[in-house]
Amino acid sequence: MSISSLPLNQILVGDCLPLLQTFPNESIKLVITSPPYYQQRTYGHEGIGNETEIQTYLDHLLVIFQECVRITRPDGALVFNLGDKYQNSSLLLLPYQFALQAIELTGVKLINQLMWHKLNPTPRQDKRKLVQATEPFFIFVKGMDYEFNQTEFMAHLDAQPVKNKSKSDIGKRYFELIELSELSTAQKQLAVQELTKVIQEVKSGKIASFRMKIRHLHAEPFGGQMGGRKMQLERNGFTIIRIHDKALKKDVIETAVESIRGNPHPAIYPLFIVQQLILLLSQADDVVLDPFCGSGTTCVAAKQLQRQFIGLELNPEYVNYAKQRVQEAEVGELELFV
Repeated sequence: MSISSLPLNQILVGDCLPLLQTFPNESIKLVITSPPYYQQRTYGHEGIGNETEIQTYLDHLLVIFQECVRITRPDGALVFNLGDKYQNSSLLLLPYQFALQAIELTGVKLINQLMWHKLNPTPRQDKRKLVQATEPFFIFVKGMDYEFNQTEFMAHLDAQPVKNKSKSDIGKRYFELIELSELSTAQKQLAVQELTKVIQEVKSGKIASFRMKIRHLHAEPFGGQMGGRKMQLERNGFTIIRIHDKALKKDVIETAVESIRGNPHPAIYPLFIVQQLILLLSQADDVVLDPFCGSGTTCVAAKQLQRQFIGLELNPEYVNYAKQRVQEAEVGELELFV
């Protein structure tokens, strides 16, 4: 796993597939990219996105994805952002077709679908369809040793005050539900004891809030979900989930579509989202790769967050612009949206 031969902190002009094939195995910590969408935009060149058949488009993407998997480290991740398309008045579900085929082809795991909620989606005139305001960022990993810095992700949310209900009414309804439940007398006594304890933790400020699940009164986990909580439900008839004074880090992120004056690229994904993904999935000095570099957003974010970067891009005009953006980027600069 050597990175000595990698073109670190460079943006290269060329077809990404033969360039990727020169990279050593397991040499990249994080791949973040947004490939050309299927028959949606003009990117200034022939190739991916211009195919006439859906599966041909997916096959071309999957060959590149395979190479990205090969060069990603065991503790690394791959993030692909794709948009969907209507054909004959029906959504093709292209992002999900890609994700399913990528998993089947390479054996990667899809640990999250981060949904980008666009605050300024493109308005549509079709009166029989709703405006599309979301796009998925699929987070794939090769195994279970992947980097995952959840405290770094959307860290600014933790500084916001958590809104709690009046502390005088905390847990009142749960006491009523315990009494109405089918739990045994011993289980009810234990439930009241643990509920009283967790209420005091909230009142003392030790935790922000809690939730209680009672067997046969609340929806129960199925399959392998929730692990120990499922065992508690089976053994004690209830489980308590403590919520600490931090914002829940959800799989939805809201931000506007990027618009940069003078940018020749027709589709820019948000710097804010890329920064957050880099914080979540890598450490300082790790290598971040974008095989469809475009206007250079991934490389800009990597530089700002003190990561090594590599960009690959077929269009020389985009490369020149991306290099300019990277040169002007300041280390430590972080976009913050609330």
